[in-house]
Amino acid sequence: MKTAPTTYPVHELIKNRWSPRSFSPQPIAPETLGQVFEAAAWAASAMNEQPWRYIYAHRADTEAFQKMVDCLMPGNQPWAKNAAVLILSLAKTQYDNGTPNGAALHDLGLANGNLILEATALGLHGHFMGGFDREKAKEVFQLPDNLQPAVMIALGYRGEAELLEEPFLSREKAPRQRKSVAEIAFQAHLPQ
Repeated sequence: MKTAPTTYPVHELIKNRWSPRSFSPQPIAPETLGQVFEAAAWAASAMNEQPWRYIYAHRADTEAFQKMVDCLMPGNQPWAKNAAVLILSLAKTQYDNGTPNGAALHDLGLANGNLILEATALGLHGHFMGGFDREKAKEVFQLPDNLQPAVMIALGYRGEAELLEEPFLSREKAPRQRKSVAEIAFQAHLPQ
């Protein structure tokens, strides 16, 4: 387990959430995956719009899973193809009345946050990927114009780092790090 070295105490789920590239061949039970999506469903949402949508495939669903893998950029394919489940995370960019929903990506991010913390609580790990072909995903999954592909998620049980080739092995073994709180949070000072 690669626990985050935090300056301030935070919840263990946050400290233990990590994005590995090595996944074991163990499948995810449908009930477990349902629990992960249930957690996403209960995220905060502007006007309760709930603009998150997910398309997923289990590795055992060979054809659908391969279509997901094919949407990934070449740098993600070698390791992500070993995840138990691949998920395409989408934002519904318009309200039901057709007006733009400026908070859709924000709300999807909150749902993804719930999803990954629930997954962590269940012993799963997920790796979010922006490196995929959004236009290809729209075409392959015949998405309507108001569904915007945001990220793909490789989800599964953690595998041994040694299963990876370089450069992924070094990245898997590298220590975790983040910017300090002082670099990301600033107290407001109003002009006098």
